[in-house]
Amino acid sequence: MPTTSSSNPAFQVVVSPKGVGRLRSGHVWIYRSDLTSADGVPPGALVQVVDERKRLLGTALYSSASQIAVRMLSAHWVADPSALLRQRLKDAIAYRKFVVTDTDAYRVVFSEGDFLPGLIVDRYNDVLSIQVLTQAMNADAVREIVMSTLAEQLSPAGIVERVDPRIAELEQLAARESRLVSGEKSETLFTMNGVRFRFHGLEGQKTGAFLDQRENYAATARYAHGEALDVFCYQGGFALHMAPRCSQMTGVDSSRPALVLAEANAELNAHRKLGYDIEWIEANAFDLLKDYSAAGRHYDTIVLDPPAFAKSKRTLDTAMRGYKELNLRALKMLRPSGILISCSCSYHVSEAEFLQVVGSAAIDARRSLRVIEKRGQARDHPAVLNVPETAYLKCLICQVSH
Repeated sequence: MPTTSSSNPAFQVVVSPKGVGRLRSGHVWIYRSDLTSADGVPPGALVQVVDERKRLLGTALYSSASQIAVRMLSAHWVADPSALLRQRLKDAIAYRKFVVTDTDAYRVVFSEGDFLPGLIVDRYNDVLSIQVLTQAMNADAVREIVMSTLAEQLSPAGIVERVDPRIAELEQLAARESRLVSGEKSETLFTMNGVRFRFHGLEGQKTGAFLDQRENYAATARYAHGEALDVFCYQGGFALHMAPRCSQMTGVDSSRPALVLAEANAELNAHRKLGYDIEWIEANAFDLLKDYSAAGRHYDTIVLDPPAFAKSKRTLDTAMRGYKELNLRALKMLRPSGILISCSCSYHVSEAEFLQVVGSAAIDARRSLRVIEKRGQARDHPAVLNVPETAYLKCLICQVSH
């Protein structure tokens, strides 16, 4: 992102009528196939976006590698991008003060959700974790502004950078390792809804934890009861919230390191009368549910929180079959009046499609489901109207009929 204050853009991209229609519908992405000209535009440049008649459509960030070639910043020309970046970072921080409660861990910057495409920042108590997802946000000048503004506004004891190798390859970013980039601290303790967790900034998935489920953890705890099973439990988010309300709690994950941390998190919460009675099982979720169902095992509460099955539209059919099987097995194992919490974090799977697949599983299981709550990601992960990709998480809380 250039730091020039010139009112005249250095680079320009021309968008096809199809791309213009996409922008006018409220979306902020232009795909490479909808560019008619991007001559001489370098990677990560700030560009003026125009239609084929040279009418201004706004200011954007350009990627020379991604199929998402243009990510809009503004419907106007931005004369001082550095000032805009600083202000939007401050606005993102102010928004969290407005919507975040009962935690010292939350998403500070959510890419397009905060009008800062390609940047993710999460806070875990006194440590920040950042992800850079685009060429423009990877520029040294941009990194300097981001780091200085975060330090000034939040005073972290440390800032770690998490690198996603797949995204780095797609964006053709210079090779970097996940590392501590500022301060001296990469590990800490944090709290969600009164439940304590360990944070190891350079380990685990995403930026270190699943903060987008924070409000769903609390909601689930209101309904959980009896014998409970948390499938794809990762570091114990759902299980630890449910355990005080349940007579028996089992967490399942295929990752041994995740389960080790889940057990350590349980020990942190011994004061909440969890004890050490949660059973942590290392297993493939599909195999375990199949075996437990065949063996006639039954539960009062089951959580399904799998990873994103649909990484692209090409894998959508396979993903839907996976969701169908998981929900079918779980529904067959739930006792009458049991609670099913079923989640999908695949943004390629719409809410309507997810409801349909869970409903189809209920029909095959010969169970009727009463929807108690339809939920999404926590409010610190804001969804932008007309940008459906920002509303990716679906969480259904249902009761099984007698």
